[in-house]
Amino acid sequence: MRGRTRGRRAWYGAAVLVVLVWLAAAGPLGSAMGRLSDAQTNDASAFLPVGAESTQVQQEREAFDDSAAVPAIAVYSADGPMGPQSLAAISEDAERVSGEPWVDGEVAGPVPGTEDESVAQIVVPIAESADTGEAVEDLRALLADSALEGAEVQVTGPAGISADLSAAFGGIDGTLLAVALAAVLVILIAVYRSPLLPLVVITASLLALVLAAAAVGAAAEAGLVDLNGQSQGILFILVVGACTDYALLLVARQREALRSGADPVRAVRSAVRGTAAPILASGGTVILGVLCLLASDLSSNRGLGPVAALGIAAALVSALTFLPAALLLLGRGAFWPFAPRPDGAASDPDADAPLRSVLRAHPLWGRIARVVERRPRALWVGTTLLLAAAAAFVPQFEAEGTSQLDVFRTEVEAVEGQRTIDRAFGAEAGAVPAVVTAEAGRADDVAAAAEGVAGVTGAQVLTDGPGPSAGQAPGQAAEPAEPRVEDGRVLLEVSLAAPAESSEAVDTVRDLRDGVHAVPGADARVGGTAAVALDTLETSERDLAVVIPLVLAVVLAVLVVLLRSVVAPVLLIATTVLSFGSALGAGALVFDHVLDLPGADPVVPLFAFVFLVALGIDYNIFLMTRAREEAVRHGHREGVLRALTLTGGVITSAGVVLAATFAALAVLPILFLLQLAFLVSFGVLLDALLVRSLLVPALSLDVGRRMWWPSRLSRRTEDAERQEGPEGPERPASDSAGTTEGTGADRVNPD
Repeated sequence: MRGRTRGRRAWYGAAVLVVLVWLAAAGPLGSAMGRLSDAQTNDASAFLPVGAESTQVQQEREAFDDSAAVPAIAVYSADGPMGPQSLAAISEDAERVSGEPWVDGEVAGPVPGTEDESVAQIVVPIAESADTGEAVEDLRALLADSALEGAEVQVTGPAGISADLSAAFGGIDGTLLAVALAAVLVILIAVYRSPLLPLVVITASLLALVLAAAAVGAAAEAGLVDLNGQSQGILFILVVGACTDYALLLVARQREALRSGADPVRAVRSAVRGTAAPILASGGTVILGVLCLLASDLSSNRGLGPVAALGIAAALVSALTFLPAALLLLGRGAFWPFAPRPDGAASDPDADAPLRSVLRAHPLWGRIARVVERRPRALWVGTTLLLAAAAAFVPQFEAEGTSQLDVFRTEVEAVEGQRTIDRAFGAEAGAVPAVVTAEAGRADDVAAAAEGVAGVTGAQVLTDGPGPSAGQAPGQAAEPAEPRVEDGRVLLEVSLAAPAESSEAVDTVRDLRDGVHAVPGADARVGGTAAVALDTLETSERDLAVVIPLVLAVVLAVLVVLLRSVVAPVLLIATTVLSFGSALGAGALVFDHVLDLPGADPVVPLFAFVFLVALGIDYNIFLMTRAREEAVRHGHREGVLRALTLTGGVITSAGVVLAATFAALAVLPILFLLQLAFLVSFGVLLDALLVRSLLVPALSLDVGRRMWWPSRLSRRTEDAERQEGPEGPERPASDSAGTTEGTGADRVNPD
C-alpha cells in the first residue's frame, strides 16, 4: 500500500512539473507569435513557380531595371473635368509627396483621363528598401488632405494592391484566432457539458500554437522555411484543430476508464496507453503528408509543407504532455458537473462486457451500429453511389486562376482605384506587357517573331536612348538608339491585345513562347504577368500529378504498418479519395451556382487534397485501430461494431471541431482562403459523418475478416477467435475468463 501511495505521489509530482514547465515557457514562446508577421514574405516572388521560365525572366529583368521601386498610383476623381487649376493642385500634392523618405525617384504626373476628364493620376515610386504597406498607408494619409478640395483620392497600382493584401492577412493574428477558438469552445462545451474541461483543451491548443509559432519563426529567420500570410493562417487553424482532435480522443478514453472504476492515475495512464499509438500515427501521417508539398514546384506550396509539419508536431507534443498532466491533476473534477462515476459499463477499453451492454451504454451509436450490421452491403453501396454522384461534378471545378483584383472578397481601395483607372483611361492603358529576354544578336528576329503572333500588338526592344514618341504606334521604330545589353542579353516589351491576367492573354503568351523559342540561337524566354499565370497553371497541373500520388503512397504505407494489413489500407485510401472527389464536386456547384465566384486559384485543389487526405485519414486511424484492438479480443464482426459504437461520438466531435476551425479561414477577405475553408470543412464533415460512420464500417463488415489480410487475424474464424483469444502478445490478462464473450447471444439481433 505504501509503495502504491509513493507511486501515485510520483505521478502527481511529475504532472505538476510538466504543467509548470509549460506555463513558464508560455510567456517567452508567446512573444514569438507577435513577431511571426515580421517573418512573412508576401511579395510576388513568394508565389512564383520554382525554376519556371517566368521566374528566370524575373531574375534577368532585375539587371535591366535602374530602379527597383514599386509604383503606387494615386487616382483623383472630381465632380467635373480636371482643368488647369485642378491639375495644379494635384501637382502640389506630387511635390509634397516627393519629399517623403520612402519615395525613390520623381513623382510622375498629373495625367488627365483620356475617356473621363474628371479623373487624373500621379505615379509615386516606392523605394524597394521601404516597407510597402507602411509607405502606402503614409501616402493615403497625406493625400487625405489633398490640395484639390472635394476630390476622392484612391491609391492603387502594384504597391497599393500589395499593401491591401498585407492588410488582409493582418487579421490572422487576431480575428482568425479569436473566431477559431470561439467556435471550438462552443463545440467543446456542447460535447462535454462542462465549463472547465473545454478551457483545459483550449489551453493545450494555445500552448501548442505558441510552441509552433516559436519554431516556425526561428526557422523562418534562419532561412530554413518560407512563411507567407496564407501559410500562417493555415498554421493557426491546423494547430488548433489537430490539438483539439487529439484531446477529444484522449479525454474520451480517460472518461471510459473513470466509468470503469479506475482512479485518476490509472485512468490517465490507460488513456495515454490506448491513444498514444493512433495519435502519433495520425500526427505522423499528417506531417508526412504535408511534407509531400516539398515536391511542389510552386514556392508558396513548398513553404507551407514544413510550416504545417512544425505545427502538427507542436500539437502532438502539447496533447501528449501538457494535456495528460492537467487531466491527472484535475481528476474527475475536470468533468464537473457531470463527472463520470463507476457504473460497470462496457465502455472501458479493457473490459470484456457483452456487446449488447456496449450498445445500450451508447444509445445513439448503438442504434447506428445495429443499422450498419443489418444491411452492410446495401449501406456501403448506396453511400458510395451518393458520393460518386457528387464527385461527378469535379470536371466543372474551374481552377485556372483569377485576376489579381478578384483575389479580394471585400471592397478595398486598391481594387476600386484600378476600376477608376480602367474607366478613365481605358483597360488598354493599364495593360501589362509581356517581357521577353533573348541573346543580343537575335533581338530583331525575336521582335519579328513576336509581332507575328496573334494577339500581339507590338514588340519593342529596351534601349539606352529615348523610347517611342507620344502617339507612336507600338511597332514603329523610335529615334535611333542602341539596345540595352546586359550580360549579352536584351529585353523586349511585347504588348498584348488582352488584359494580362485574362485567359486570352495566357493563350497568347503560350503561342508567343512557341514563336520566340523557334528563333535559332536566340535562347528567348517569355515572362511577365500573363506568363506567371501560365506557369502557375502548368506547374499546378504538374504538382497534382506528382504530389497526389506521393501523398497517397505515404498514407498507404503508414496504414499498412499501423494496421498490419494490406486490404484495409487500400480500401480506406479508396474511400478517402472518393470523399475528396465528392467535396470537390460539391465545391464546383457551390462556387459556380451559389456564390458565383470568378474562378479558383490553381493550387486550391492540391491544398484541399493534401489537407483532406492527411486530416481525413485521422478518422480512419481512430476507427480502424480501435476496430483491430476489439477484433483481436472479440472477433472481426463484433470488433467493428464495438469500434463504431465506442469511437462514433469522438470521431463526430473531432470532425465538427476541425470543420469549424477551417471554416474560420473564411473570415479573411481572400478568395483562396474562402474556397479552401469550404472544401476542407465540407470534406471533413463528409468524412466524419458519412464515410467513417457508415461507409467504412459497412464495408468492413461486408468484406469480413479478409479486411486484415495478410495478418493472422484474417485467417481466424469466429469460433477460433472465441476459443483461442487474441493472437500473440496482444492477449489481455482477463481474456482467459471471458471465453463465453462474443457468442451468438451477444451479437446484435437483426430484428
